[in-house]
Amino acid sequence: MKETDFIGGFAKGLKVIEAFDAAKPRLSITDIAKLTGLDRATARRCLLTLAALGYADYDGKFFSLTPRILRLGHAYLSATPLPSLLQPHLDQLSEAVGQSASASVLDGEEIVYIARAAQKRVMSINLLPGSRLPAWCSSMGRVLLAALGDEEVRQRLARARLEPLTPFTRVDPQELLAEIGRVRAQGYAVIDQELEIGLCSIAVPVRDVTGRVVVAINIGAPAAVVAAADMPKLYLPELVAIQQQLAVTLR
Repeated sequence: MKETDFIGGFAKGLKVIEAFDAAKPRLSITDIAKLTGLDRATARRCLLTLAALGYADYDGKFFSLTPRILRLGHAYLSATPLPSLLQPHLDQLSEAVGQSASASVLDGEEIVYIARAAQKRVMSINLLPGSRLPAWCSSMGRVLLAALGDEEVRQRLARARLEPLTPFTRVDPQELLAEIGRVRAQGYAVIDQELEIGLCSIAVPVRDVTGRVVVAINIGAPAAVVAAADMPKLYLPELVAIQQQLAVTLR
């Protein structure tokens, strides 16, 4: 891309939007400047522009995003047929195994949920389309990372914040790279309470007609009910059946 084709102001505005999250729903100009690396004047102009357009509220000190911001995410969900194609298959899968089933795509160092069929809540957070989780310690994230080359995986791990979320979380880059290699070889990933205590999950990739991995699907279950070691025996056949159905559907 040519330098003249890059709109710096637009990029800064997106960076400001991305600074808000569940842990930081209300931010001041100073907060935004620190989080984004922008100077205070630029951060202020971006925030006031968002407020003027209705994408943010301002109480005189703190800014917070408004529901209008959902239009940006809805544009993606409306433009891609994946969620509507996936949902009936996830419903079928969830009903068959009696556990929650989800689908996600890879975005940088995170996965983004695009469809979900919940039998019961197995995580402390409420996962919905648009929810994000770290790719490196989630089952769907690992199968999506496994579709990339080792060098690309190394780069993404280098950019990620490899912090332990539970006592079981793997954070060593070399260990993660080796695990992702095993996932690539066996065709599925199992997570044993690395993302959250009490949660186990198993995921497989789904390919389009060209053979490219476009989405991952998983089954999540309480560790107290299903041991991670038992997940391939219990759920992999059902996952593979849906995987094969989707391979045909995505043609």
